[in-house]
Amino acid sequence: MSVPEKVLIIDDDELIASMLARALRSEGYEVRVETSAHQVVEKIKQWSPAVTMLDIRLPDRNGIDILEEMMNIGIPAQVVMLTADDTAESAVRAMKLGAVDYLTKPFNIEEVKIIVRNSIEKVKLTREVDYLRKVNSALFEHDIIGKSPAIGALKSELEKMANADVSTILITGESGTGKELLARYAHRLLHTGAEYAPFVSINCAALPETLLESELFGYEKGAFTDAKSDRKGLFEQAEGGTILLDEIGEMKQNLQSKLLRVLEERIIRRVGGSGEIPIDVTVIATTNRDLSGTVEKGEFRMDLFYRLNTFSLPITPLRDRREDIPLLAKHFLYCFSTKYNKKAIKGFSSNATELLTTHSWPGNVRELKNIIERIVVLESSIIILPEHLPKEICAPRAAPLEPPGGNGFILPEGGTSLEAAEKSLIIQALERARHNKTQAAKLLQISYDTLRYQVKKLGLE
Repeated sequence: MSVPEKVLIIDDDELIASMLARALRSEGYEVRVETSAHQVVEKIKQWSPAVTMLDIRLPDRNGIDILEEMMNIGIPAQVVMLTADDTAESAVRAMKLGAVDYLTKPFNIEEVKIIVRNSIEKVKLTREVDYLRKVNSALFEHDIIGKSPAIGALKSELEKMANADVSTILITGESGTGKELLARYAHRLLHTGAEYAPFVSINCAALPETLLESELFGYEKGAFTDAKSDRKGLFEQAEGGTILLDEIGEMKQNLQSKLLRVLEERIIRRVGGSGEIPIDVTVIATTNRDLSGTVEKGEFRMDLFYRLNTFSLPITPLRDRREDIPLLAKHFLYCFSTKYNKKAIKGFSSNATELLTTHSWPGNVRELKNIIERIVVLESSIIILPEHLPKEICAPRAAPLEPPGGNGFILPEGGTSLEAAEKSLIIQALERARHNKTQAAKLLQISYDTLRYQVKKLGLE
């Protein structure tokens, strides 16, 4: 038997409140009535109604102010405003603040039922989305996948940082390498046992400077035109947990100086405020830019760079850790097969795996993840074959290990296998280049990455 959805009615007119309560209880909802604004926001937080019906004119407080307070502290309720005023001004203001609808007294009961029913449906959809996000997070973000030396070193360094309880980490790497995933992994290591330690993030490139400042540090009532009440910033919201500053290299210099003070002194000051607020927050910054280069150009503060770079975690591009590609591909195959309920797909053929492994992956792990998702959605084969891969991966390539004409390479005689022939050619090229892989790759007329992969594959390290 399903639990009835909760509806809270806040109206000082007891007759109207009673009428609404009876009508909504007849629809199967659990209904409570409040006729006063006294501690009403606290009551909403404790009872957690799906829908709150809020009168705009209460004797002890304006309903608009209550709505604004609810929105500022993030109470997840669908709010329907009740008004006896047939002008649109107050209703428009309420909708701008976040109300989902409004009703003008006297009510049409059938209209009331429809609005509440629609609001409940929105709540259910939100819950489903949140559930799917949690499932998605559990599937994709449980660990850092890889057996390469680069990933091993990354994990080892991060564990040392977690044991030392460092408070600031800089994660660098190309776009798509998984910087945010590593940040979340670091958050879990740094806050082991703190199951509900908050993790909040913001993209420093997505907001203008003034808005980014108020988002990070919060603001006091009256700090600017629309600041109707105090609001906590992300640093305060992350108290006891982690704040992720994504694309830190895009932050303007004026804000960089304020961030440096926060990192040094562990205090913040809200916009428009004079008081200093101490914080206990792990700060993780990420960037795909060369920050040392931006420092030389005068685009990034040197002192902030050195403060952030004290504990740095560079993520190696996927093309330089090819042994991780099959593991990642299998991981994403499992995740998306589960997500889309296509568990009949069992794996990759050896040829498909080799094509994936030798691809250059300019989009890094993100590109691989997107490709595997597309394959899972569109294909129904038990085994993923080369023809299921995108054209850019399957495009014909010049045979990399044919002996280039005129270079004097000698193929083994007799019925030698392809692998033995490849191995012989690579050994000859390495010996001729005095084991300089770059020169050996030029002699074989193949890319450096392809040579590195073949050297590892054939056990010639």
